[in-house]
Amino acid sequence: MRKYFGTDGIRRIANTELTPSLVFKVAKAGAHVLAKHTDHAPTILIGRDTRISGGLIESAMTAGFLSYGANVKLLGVIPTPAVAYLTKRYKADASVVISASHNTYEFNGVKYFSNKGMKIPDEIEEEIEDIMDSDGLDSMTAVGDKIGVSEIRTDLLEEYVYFFRKNFEEELENIDKEKFVVAIDTANGATSVVAEKVFKVLGIKYHIINNEPDGININSNCGSTHLEGLKQFVKEHKCSLGIAYDGDGDRCLLVDENGKEIDGDTILAIASNYLKEKGSLKNNTIVATVMSNLGLKKYAEENGINFVQTKVGDRYVLEEMLKNGYSLGGEQSGHVIFLDYNPTGDGILTSLMIIKVLLEKNLTASEASKIIKIYPQVLVNVKVPNNKKYEIENITQINEKIKSIENELDGNGRILIRPSGTEPLVRVMLEGSDEIYIKEKANEVAELIQKTLGI
Repeated sequence: MRKYFGTDGIRRIANTELTPSLVFKVAKAGAHVLAKHTDHAPTILIGRDTRISGGLIESAMTAGFLSYGANVKLLGVIPTPAVAYLTKRYKADASVVISASHNTYEFNGVKYFSNKGMKIPDEIEEEIEDIMDSDGLDSMTAVGDKIGVSEIRTDLLEEYVYFFRKNFEEELENIDKEKFVVAIDTANGATSVVAEKVFKVLGIKYHIINNEPDGININSNCGSTHLEGLKQFVKEHKCSLGIAYDGDGDRCLLVDENGKEIDGDTILAIASNYLKEKGSLKNNTIVATVMSNLGLKKYAEENGINFVQTKVGDRYVLEEMLKNGYSLGGEQSGHVIFLDYNPTGDGILTSLMIIKVLLEKNLTASEASKIIKIYPQVLVNVKVPNNKKYEIENITQINEKIKSIENELDGNGRILIRPSGTEPLVRVMLEGSDEIYIKEKANEVAELIQKTLGI
């Protein structure tokens, strides 16, 4: 089991658990592992979200890279997918995003991207951890003219805006958009610096909310984890679509014109149907995770589309897509990967793809969503110490309870218990046609876990 990295990099409370000294070690070890096969001083990009601790973690990260002898380009506040895109575009040796994604402001995190703009695999993270805790880290210190140099390149954000112009401007300018208005919630996060620029340059009418970050209001009752305000705004202002990004901009959830949520599974259904019609759904396959709704699987079966599931984490979705040449994958949470465009989840890209579908097919968001029937799903989070959350599979009483519920569901639903990869939680998910029943059973399992392992 990895000591520092979870399902989405390292994520902890900033300056107490994610300390500058730990970040320095992560940077130095990461620079070595990701650049050891190069014959030049590596160049590494650093981007961050709007958290108050961002500057602190960025400084420690920069120091670690420079100490190793790597050169750094500081992108400033910028969405995660922009960093991934720019890494590949400028042939950097690696990149880092400093963000805790959808978590509250006191958390922060570090996630690495390879020179291909993709999240690094488990085995590379394990190698970084081995070096972090080794005696050899001190020897990886540049001296004299080998010390790295840093450069501020916040101007590269405009390259990301151009990416959207290049892919959408021509198509969208030939479609009637006069009555189409969107509401955009940037979660006071990283998309606050770019979303408005993108929608303005593409000529899409918009309202924008939660777009004034102050360092501590990121994800605070806003964004993809708190849709209530956006739902109300969409209805009050008679918008065609509501768009909610998360703190670092790699996920997107939507709200239809009636204020109803459109989750990642529904987005995958709408997108796959459109891409299949266009002949662009490679190998006729959707890649999703074990957390995806049963409705997505049934939608795929009914429409002759192959459905592949991976463990939770968008990088596992990406690994499966790369391995078998698929072009569309994602998670219920709104991480959607359009691999023909960008090798990571991209909230702005996802929203624009769905907007293009709606405008081109002259559909309302609610009409487009009818393509899939979403089964009731209940998710209960149980607080469990990090050092105990992986013990759950070895506890007989819990396993017997799970088996009993599976027998009662008899194929018309499912139960999934999994430790969170980013927080001290065990997640209990039940799915089925009877919402009252699954709520009752989810709470029973949660109470049993709490009693057995909980804080």
